Amino acid sequence: MRILLTADPTIPVPPAGYGGIERIVDGLARAYGARRHAVGLVAHPESACATDALFGWPRVRERGLADAARNAWALRCAARAFRPDVVHSFSRLGYLLPLLRSPVPKVMSYQRHTGGRQIGWAARLGRGSLRFTGCSRYISAMGQGAGGDWTAIPNFVELEKLPFAAAVPADAPLLFLSRVESIKGPDLAIAIARAAGRRLVIAGNRPEGGPERAFWSRAVEPCLGRDGIEWVGEVNDVQKAALLGQAAALLVPIQWDEPFGIVFAEALAAGTPVLTCARGATPEIVDDGVTGFFVTNATDGAAAVGRLDQIDRRRCRAVAQARFSRDTCAEQYLELYRRAAP
Repeated sequence: MRILLTADPTIPVPPAGYGGIERIVDGLARAYGARRHAVGLVAHPESACATDALFGWPRVRERGLADAARNAWALRCAARAFRPDVVHSFSRLGYLLPLLRSPVPKVMSYQRHTGGRQIGWAARLGRGSLRFTGCSRYISAMGQGAGGDWTAIPNFVELEKLPFAAAVPADAPLLFLSRVESIKGPDLAIAIARAAGRRLVIAGNRPEGGPERAFWSRAVEPCLGRDGIEWVGEVNDVQKAALLGQAAALLVPIQWDEPFGIVFAEALAAGTPVLTCARGATPEIVDDGVTGFFVTNATDGAAAVGRLDQIDRRRCRAVAQARFSRDTCAEQYLELYRRAAP
């Protein structure tokens, strides 16, 4: 099969630092290549992803409709040159516009909140050649309200980059690993750790301005260096894997409807239970009482910390292997491509 993938223009594939969608695209390209499919990629011109063909977006920083049109035309030209059996876009729906009337199967994947009339219009223009995926059932349900054929396929983790930790010391810390901003609940994580009498390591980038910097200054910074609360800043993949393997639990009590939350799957891959709130897609990742606990406030959060010995870390790893491995998710996409083929 000849598969043409697309990623947003702004970040190379794979990303040098943060870039969740770009990591997914890179992982899929490698998985497809290992299965001997021909893979083309339309992405940032500096992308280093191993593919059979790389097509660079002409406009990596869009400044209006003219730039968007240039990129859409570039995708059309890439499709003509590569002759794909399927075009799978992780970039922007508008870039597919010149291809919508083409009979070649097309898949548009969403990793964030979605909806809007443009989805219904695109589905109608595609005349059955366009399908949609969401990174969770939660996101797919949002999209279905706008129209089109939707399939939920989760994001994945690279298991080999997250060594399994079968056990941790009794005094192992809790870990907050995410952007340190209000919707991720670092203030509630601090309150839970204090109520439970446990150390908390906070790993993630600090906001540099605006309301989120004010939140940091008010709700997080004054707590650092006290009661076992420590901030280590942003971490790379190696540091992340080490922190997850050394943690008693991942504690990220989100305060918004999470589209997926890759860090929760990463924690399970390391064997680390998850403490979070049942919002958005988290109930699709965490099995309450089996691979973690859902919490709502400092009191029940501290009680959940006290029950962490009930969680089998091997079960956490097994769930990650069965549901969130790269090979599992790549096969789900390949099956969708096969169903979409004329």
